[in-house]
Amino acid sequence: MTGGQRCIRAATAADAAACAAIYAPYVTDTTISFETEPPGPAELAERIAAANRTHAWLVLCDGGRVVGYAYAGTFNPRAAYRWSCQVSVYLEAGLRRSGAGRALYEALFARLAERGYRTVLAGMTLPNEASQGLHRALGFVPVGTYRRVGYKNGGWHDVAWVQRGIGGADSDEPPAEPR
Repeated sequence: MTGGQRCIRAATAADAAACAAIYAPYVTDTTISFETEPPGPAELAERIAAANRTHAWLVLCDGGRVVGYAYAGTFNPRAAYRWSCQVSVYLEAGLRRSGAGRALYEALFARLAERGYRTVLAGMTLPNEASQGLHRALGFVPVGTYRRVGYKNGGWHDVAWVQRGIGGADSDEPPAEPR
């Protein structure tokens, strides 16, 4: 991080252009995302609004500038899965191993737990040592790998899935509805 004031807050439509700029290189230059065309600010504004209605979308600001984001969405639309969600984090280039991903995820997990969610899951295109290390450090455990499931940049890629509990995940009590 730079020397500026750092904060994590809920994303708004005004953050869509910054989020789109952060995400675009992941789409165009890597297999980290399986999207093939970077979504623009209007599409990201819709995604931010949808995530905030049911889950959460947070941004990390440094000196007033958005430098990363994390969000959650539906893991599976079937009712029995409603306490589980899928999470992702994206950072500006150069912020790996800066604590930014951890800070965003920890804030996201707290917000999701407040909303009643119990389990978070993340998928990672392999290889991706940085993402694997972050998820491992945050207590995610491997739950499986989809082999050769995505084709991008001239090759087939595996996706590893990890999960961890949040907000009373070990309780056998009937959960309240996520809100």
